[in-house]
Amino acid sequence: MYISRRTLALSVIAIGAAILISSPKTAAAEEVRALMTIGVQSALEDLISRWEKASGNKLNAVFGLSAALSKRISDGEHADVFIGTREGVDGLIKAGKLAGPGVVLASSGVGIAVRKGSTKPDVSTPEALKRTLLAARAVSYLNPADRGASSLIFVRAIERLGIADAIKAKAKFPPPGSSAGQMLLTGEADLAVQQIPELLSVEGVEIAGPLPGDLQTITVFAVSVPMNAKDSATALRFVAYLRSSEALAVFKAKGLDTQ
Repeated sequence: MYISRRTLALSVIAIGAAILISSPKTAAAEEVRALMTIGVQSALEDLISRWEKASGNKLNAVFGLSAALSKRISDGEHADVFIGTREGVDGLIKAGKLAGPGVVLASSGVGIAVRKGSTKPDVSTPEALKRTLLAARAVSYLNPADRGASSLIFVRAIERLGIADAIKAKAKFPPPGSSAGQMLLTGEADLAVQQIPELLSVEGVEIAGPLPGDLQTITVFAVSVPMNAKDSATALRFVAYLRSSEALAVFKAKGLDTQ
């Protein structure tokens, strides 16, 4: 059960905090390599900068879709920290690729965005969302073939609404590594669908609303230390920092919910 993992997670935080407190201030700076989902990128970019300044250490962050990063860890790629969806973290722990336990960081839902200043469409109910999507000229979302959490959730939603073929015919997939919201700014799409924090990270984009009702699925993001970590001590310090009051405030400011 994940409850027991949550209890163990508190131990990881305590260990990390103890290491941080007991480490001499004169210790040499260390570099940590981290694979991190874009689902929390906007918050992590801020937090990494703060942590590096406070600790004197360096964090080399590689951002990508959780599923793709999970495969890289599964294939044996080195990292000191892994941040992905809770399902991805749990799967890698079970496979013996992460030391565990998974420490929950934050969560978010999928939202519908428009270009700032344009009329916000009604997406408040499943029927309203269906009308809005069908009326759209083009809809931007991540390519489902890449198995990003938001795109899989959206595909399930349009299948339930009975409009999957109609939406796929006018789908616009952003280039790898970019946000669906960017296609609103270029005029290639008039609606963008993605995790709300990812959409909010694009200047000039506004949220019309979240996926309504039971079409919504909340994605939980977690962190753990890989078994092949070269510097697990410094990695644990970073994990402890990510659960600090300062870090939680940054997650919230970036549109994420914290637990």
